[in-house]
Amino acid sequence: MIESKKRWRLTTPDSELVAAIQQELSISSVLAKILVTRGITSAEEARSFMDMDESKVHNPYLMKDMDVAVARIRQAIEENQKIIVYGDYDADGVSSTTVMLTVLQDLGADVSFMIPNRFKHGYGPNKELFKQASDEGAKLLITVDNGISGIEEVDYAVSLGLDVIISDHHDIGDVMPNALAIIHPRHPEGNYPFGELAGVGVAFKIAHALYEEMPEHLLEMVAIGTIADLVPLHDENRFLVKEGLAALRTSPRAAIEALCEVSGVKQLDITEETIGFMFGPRINAIGRLQDADPAVQLFITDDPAEARDLASSLDLLNKERQAIVKQIADEAAAQVEARYPDGPPRVIVVAQEGWNPGVVGIVASKLTEKYYRPSIVLCLNPETGKAKGSARSIEGFHLYNELAANRDILPHFGGHPMAAGMTLDLALVDELRERLNKQAETSLSEEDLIPVVEIDIPVRLDEIDIATIESMRFLAPFGMGFSKPKFFLDGVKVSSIRKIGAAQNHLKMELVQNAVTLDAVGFGIGSVGDELTPDVQIDIIGDLQINEWNGRKKPQLLIEDVRTDEWQLFDIRGIRQVSRWSKLIPEKDQVFLAFKPETATLFKSMINDPIYGIETLEALENPKHHLVLLDLPDSEEQLAQVLSELRPKRIYVHFYAKDSQYFEQIPTREQFAWLFSFIKKRGSFDFKKHCDELAKHKGWTREAIFFMLQVFFELGFVTLKNGITEVAQAPSKRDLSEAPIYKQREQQIALEQKLLYASYKDLKEWFDTKLSAKEEKIWI
Repeated sequence: MIESKKRWRLTTPDSELVAAIQQELSISSVLAKILVTRGITSAEEARSFMDMDESKVHNPYLMKDMDVAVARIRQAIEENQKIIVYGDYDADGVSSTTVMLTVLQDLGADVSFMIPNRFKHGYGPNKELFKQASDEGAKLLITVDNGISGIEEVDYAVSLGLDVIISDHHDIGDVMPNALAIIHPRHPEGNYPFGELAGVGVAFKIAHALYEEMPEHLLEMVAIGTIADLVPLHDENRFLVKEGLAALRTSPRAAIEALCEVSGVKQLDITEETIGFMFGPRINAIGRLQDADPAVQLFITDDPAEARDLASSLDLLNKERQAIVKQIADEAAAQVEARYPDGPPRVIVVAQEGWNPGVVGIVASKLTEKYYRPSIVLCLNPETGKAKGSARSIEGFHLYNELAANRDILPHFGGHPMAAGMTLDLALVDELRERLNKQAETSLSEEDLIPVVEIDIPVRLDEIDIATIESMRFLAPFGMGFSKPKFFLDGVKVSSIRKIGAAQNHLKMELVQNAVTLDAVGFGIGSVGDELTPDVQIDIIGDLQINEWNGRKKPQLLIEDVRTDEWQLFDIRGIRQVSRWSKLIPEKDQVFLAFKPETATLFKSMINDPIYGIETLEALENPKHHLVLLDLPDSEEQLAQVLSELRPKRIYVHFYAKDSQYFEQIPTREQFAWLFSFIKKRGSFDFKKHCDELAKHKGWTREAIFFMLQVFFELGFVTLKNGITEVAQAPSKRDLSEAPIYKQREQQIALEQKLLYASYKDLKEWFDTKLSAKEEKIWI
């Protein structure tokens, strides 16, 4: 048995819908399943989804205040008024700034940009920067990817004589800023049909209105910001990203070539994953550590050499960011382990002076991923007396609501159910930790503390091939709101398994189902190889990929999680060094059993856990799923009783046998007859004196001669006096098998043949028979 590391939630698509869409569109069953689980219920809808066109792009003037904003921008251009684009320091903010700068420069505006410094100015509108813009002669300020929460700051800008246009996509509060125009897809007085645009999407709509046609040359920037900001990839976002990715693959923009170079990717191979895992982190890194202005400069420069230099700088900063994150994450985890040696609490709150506030959100995410607990990471500043940080949550713990219950000690906080930021007094950190953990006792059950994985595509091995996997790109891009498929294979057999990698920490398996095979690989889960046995039937989830090696392509499953309810037999017979197999035994729910007291004595110094005997098994308090059989039982029935009582999920067979009888076998009846005749002719036989001589003469072993003499003695055929064996007077006629020692050896050899020297397959079948027998209570 192997328990899954996560809670599996399986969605099963409607088979009739799948069949209908598959047949009408002539696509694979796998693609049809993906479409159905994504809520597509007809072939027409599926065709429209896969062949999405420009009709998904909505009229920008459907946005509230778009006409006001365009008119004011055109006025500023005509009157040569200075315009400031006020952006944000993340990838969405950088791409939004680039889009707005590009359109304004194309239209001949006198324009420059400002991006607040995370450490000096914080997020969003800033009075100091607005004053600087005014002092530089600006008359119009356009925010991108921020501004909707800057009530006081916008009032201040207006008092300086600035006209302010806000373009943003973040949540709107009860009160909106006193701006000249607010361009927001969810404006309460607006009628825009799609409210999930990223900040760059909103900037793109303004550009669309200003150009009076869709600016296709800016789609690549929209794709970068939209993917990096994790907004839902459906409706208009989906079209913009799909077209933007296509544009990125052939983009002449110097920044794209430079980013590909430092990221180690081919431009023609750019996908949404390239943005999410390669470009996005590098663009975000600079704003986490310093001023983000160079990131904007990277995207607006036409000079390839400058682009390469700027991209290299971003790459170095990203590596620095990674090192900082690792250090803080290690220190944070060390705090958790030291404070909670028996396991993490329901809510993790860690704090330390000197931690970089620009990366604590990432660290909180890593803690949540590692422990699957809501996690808060705080930077302590003794000079200000404040603790400032970020939080990430898990399903079942509404972070914003739980923090809101502590408003009396949290003067500044904000966020949503899964993420938040906050500032509080240093002296109140411990109290916040205590309160949140007390709240979590009510809101989080034990089950809630097990990670959840959503699985939406059940497949059979015969549905998987290269063409099917390649065709999945027709459904791309995948992301928020249209997640990458998670594939579920039910009841496949493991035909081979091995650990790979220099540290043996990765896993490679071959799966088989109805004579169809599939390679599967799992990175960082090599230990699972110690928990699986050949031919076991498993359920497995993961991602389907294509493995290309030496020009050959093969389907492959990237393993995420594995489970099986089958019992498993682990064969450790013949491995003499206990240290080689003892590390394979699970540390919990295991019982080491020795049928013979002398075996327990022998292994006592080699095994740290208690060793039970047959008579002490009743002392076990909790169910033991893992049974280690150190030696052979006295009989099959004795072992069957143990199995019936314990019903183990894993059985490890060592079967140590000090005096194996299997290869000694039992002397033949002809050998018995010859020895009896020999003694009878001689009249007597001195075993100690003549045994070695006789053994050499006949080619027998000393032990065989002694065994036959014992059989004769037990049957009354001979007498033994002072070491001298003589034939008994008128012995009764009896069969050799009536001798207890003869019976014992027969049984021992049969037992060894069935358990100790049987093939793995035969031994597994024997255990299968016993474990499938009706469960009975044995102990009296």
